[in-house]
Amino acid sequence: MEITLKEVKELEKGTYEIIDIRSESELSYGKMPDSKAISEKELLENPPEDKGKKYVICCHKGCASEKTAMELRKRGYDAVSLAGGYITWLMDTVMHQENEEISEKVERSLQKKFRKTIWSPFTKAVKTYELVKEGDCIAVCISGGKDSMLMAKLFQQLQKISEVPFEVKYLVMDPGYSAANRMVINENTRRLKIPAQVFDSNIFDSVYHIEKSPCYLCARMRRGHLYSFAKEMGCNKIALGHHYDDVIETILMGMLYGAQIQTMMPKLHSTNFEGMELIRPLYLVREEDIKKWRDYNDLHFIQCACKFTDTCTTCNSQENKSKRIEVKELIASMKAYNPEVEKHIFKSVENVNLDTLIAYKKDGVKHHFLDTYDEK
Repeated sequence: MEITLKEVKELEKGTYEIIDIRSESELSYGKMPDSKAISEKELLENPPEDKGKKYVICCHKGCASEKTAMELRKRGYDAVSLAGGYITWLMDTVMHQENEEISEKVERSLQKKFRKTIWSPFTKAVKTYELVKEGDCIAVCISGGKDSMLMAKLFQQLQKISEVPFEVKYLVMDPGYSAANRMVINENTRRLKIPAQVFDSNIFDSVYHIEKSPCYLCARMRRGHLYSFAKEMGCNKIALGHHYDDVIETILMGMLYGAQIQTMMPKLHSTNFEGMELIRPLYLVREEDIKKWRDYNDLHFIQCACKFTDTCTTCNSQENKSKRIEVKELIASMKAYNPEVEKHIFKSVENVNLDTLIAYKKDGVKHHFLDTYDEK
């Protein structure tokens, strides 16, 4: 049994409650106002005491919520599934917000409320790692999520005040988004006044039936398409929205799952596209601050663009749990005992002592401590 968003809005206030059963990682992308976040397991193990209310169960797309609502109905509750789930509410929200007011509010917030936590780390990274140089033409690559949208607004601000002349072009590469995700991206770029150019590709279809490492292949193909489209636009750099947390998670993932010490670099020369570079201007910006910026401005972005996971992942949360989420949880647990742990992980790759390493690689060549041990 389903209820539409329109019908929910017509319900009398206080007679119903929206329960969001999406996972913690899904909730981090945004949530409906006045909704209560309770996992499916917790909800069924400890159902509400009040059976006089209507309970509207919400998941990502309305798959898991129907099953949960059905179980609650068996127990005597007036429970229904929100048709289309969170994504339906998201589409409705972005369609009814005015772009003029939103864009100005977002720009003011970056210069005032989030100047210390977002604007300053952004400009520090640009300066420290020499990410923007005179004459650059930078393709700001927008995936549709909070990070790339923030990066686009920061570049708009930077271009206004920079003493170094450079060009910026805004690029959305559609690898096969769902119609809903494509609409949300289009609406957000419109409302935030980001003059983005959209390029279509069929990458998702190309890798959909690949059984071994489809995500790795997809990532490589998307990166190649971005370089190619950016070069066609006359750019010499592409900017991606990886942030501070991505960096420290990558360091730990390399150690725990790849048996290597490496990091996500703030900039890289392309090996396949001559003269092209990749830069990461959000390198020093914390994800928690990006979420605060998003929520303060009442912004709502797509949750996941991937064809493999663009489903109701709540239905299979354990199987869909990525290594990156596992590492996020590990860092959070360590932070409870050591508040400086994130900073230490980040700094660890700046303080590597080669004299204490068994072996290391340089330009693809492996060096072992025994190579020069007897010479000392």
